[in-house]
Amino acid sequence: MITELGHFALILAFMIAIVQTVVPLIGAHKRWPGWMAVAEPAAQAQFLFTAFSFGALTWAFVTSDFSVRLVTLNSHSAKPMLYKISGTWGNHEGSMLLWVLIVSLFGAAASIWGGGLPPTLKARVLSVQASIGVAFFGFILFTSNPFLRLGNPPFDGQDLNPLLQDPGLAFHPPFLYLGYVGLSMAFSFAVAALIEGRVDAAWGRWVRPWTLAAWIFLTIGIALGSWWAYYELGWGGFWFWDPVENASFMPWLLSAALLHSAIVVEKRESLKSWTILLAILAFGFSLIGTFIVRSGLLTSVHAFANDPERGVVILAIMAFFTGGALALFAQRAQAMEAKGVFSMVSRESALVANNLLLAVSCFVVFVGTLWPVVAEMAFDRKLSVGAPFFNAAFPPFMVALGLLLPVGSVLPWKRAKFGKTLWRLRYTAALSLALAGLIWAMQADKSLLGPVGALLGAWIVSGAAMDLWQRAGRSDKLARLMRLPRADWGKSVAHAGMGVTIFAIAGLTAWQTEDIRVAKLNEPFDVGPYQMVLTDVEEGRGPNYFTTMGVVEVTRNGRDIATLRPEKRVYPVAQMPTTEAAIDYRFTRDLYVVIGDAQAGGGFTMRTYIKPFANWIWGGCLLMALGGLLSLSDRRFRVAAGAKKTTAQGVPAE
Repeated sequence: MITELGHFALILAFMIAIVQTVVPLIGAHKRWPGWMAVAEPAAQAQFLFTAFSFGALTWAFVTSDFSVRLVTLNSHSAKPMLYKISGTWGNHEGSMLLWVLIVSLFGAAASIWGGGLPPTLKARVLSVQASIGVAFFGFILFTSNPFLRLGNPPFDGQDLNPLLQDPGLAFHPPFLYLGYVGLSMAFSFAVAALIEGRVDAAWGRWVRPWTLAAWIFLTIGIALGSWWAYYELGWGGFWFWDPVENASFMPWLLSAALLHSAIVVEKRESLKSWTILLAILAFGFSLIGTFIVRSGLLTSVHAFANDPERGVVILAIMAFFTGGALALFAQRAQAMEAKGVFSMVSRESALVANNLLLAVSCFVVFVGTLWPVVAEMAFDRKLSVGAPFFNAAFPPFMVALGLLLPVGSVLPWKRAKFGKTLWRLRYTAALSLALAGLIWAMQADKSLLGPVGALLGAWIVSGAAMDLWQRAGRSDKLARLMRLPRADWGKSVAHAGMGVTIFAIAGLTAWQTEDIRVAKLNEPFDVGPYQMVLTDVEEGRGPNYFTTMGVVEVTRNGRDIATLRPEKRVYPVAQMPTTEAAIDYRFTRDLYVVIGDAQAGGGFTMRTYIKPFANWIWGGCLLMALGGLLSLSDRRFRVAAGAKKTTAQGVPAE
């Protein structure tokens, strides 16, 4: 009964979304207040019905209702409760329901907290947001219904993919979707502004919190996915340049550019057309990611579905929204006249350069991701574009961006003197060069990667600190620091997080140690400064798997360091093995051990890695997200937009 109610709630949400798309849009065009007012209750009702529908599907998974086809295909009665719940979105149909839930969530949030918006703009924003919901509600109901029943339900289910039965991946998709789908709100603001024919400073202030929220969620989601790949897949890496990894990374790059571009719109009323275009493209790349995951176009461990027919529907949705928005942009771009002027040396110019670097780096990732498909379709050639291409093509843009960040942060608006700005960063430059030189002298192999990473990391982190210190004035600095706006603190913390991540990636890549061997019981071996011995191999079982667990004692100069227990698991229902790495986490390094198959001559295959500064990668990501949260909590985001609502009414569409 609950399943049927969930299905009916989804149909009602679909119908409400249609009303929300049409009525407020007509009301805004005709300036009918009553019709425009429909948007707010419709957005909230749409969310409530969608949430009920999602809750009904979750209940089916929690109670192991195998009369529901989706539960049978993706769950099992012996699964731990966490993975029964995460099984709700660990499949194509359930994840699409999560998709529309988040679309409706952002629409409802805008209806509640958008009190400072002009009525016509608010009605159009909620209408565009609802139109996205209409497309995906229809896609779910007509091609991917999660509530289908089985006439003869089985005694038990087929289990969830064992790779997805992990805490990291249980939380990774919801955060990623909050970022992916959250960019729909920036898209809705952009299209609504194009319909109104006006973009001003108030619009820049309104669109920033929604973009920032989506960017924060996307940052956390990507970090969780990277961490999961690091400790779960057993290959020792944190980023593989997998097509689906790239599909989440491209919107992140464009949303970061959008955040910085919106600042210029807000402060100087410049870059209006570019900001609108970025808002369209950021969500467009989110739709590309949805298409890649579900169409079978590219092979990936992350793919939810391999169904070209449903992929064509998503492609049509993507073409309609992205193509339609770009066509509207082409028609209205001339109305987005920039008011502020600025010199070549100014903060505006630095933000333009920031945008170009982020956008071009996104384009590089896009080309590398889709080029194999283009080559096969156009030239009948099978190509593989992997990590070597991305590792050569992408880092130069990040190096240039890292060098630019501290300079752009301290440049004045409108007009600046480059020499004076660099002089303000003299201590930052001296510290960075000294640290890079020290690392160059200390390292054994004289690789440039480590020192360059240290230089960039120190330059960005100390530059962020110097920016805060100079903003505090010349007297009573500590008190002034505490009174600085949270947005200033947020910017510096986020930039510092990026510096930490850049250094950590460079350090791990340059200085990691790898050892692969057949380890025999009670025969010690050395890996770097550590002495290791495989003392035992135990057979056991978990809730829904069998395990072969090694016991590895680690010492250093006779002192006990850790006892590690790497596992090789087999899930009998899914008939799939997985690897569980054992990791000794320390502040400056990880000791990473993976056990493999038993060998005919005795012993087990064992891979051991010493990974310096591995945790700093995700620590830097968390700092970036924390910086975003600090900026989002700045009360100016809430107060200023409301203060301008009487002066930003927009103009009617012609």
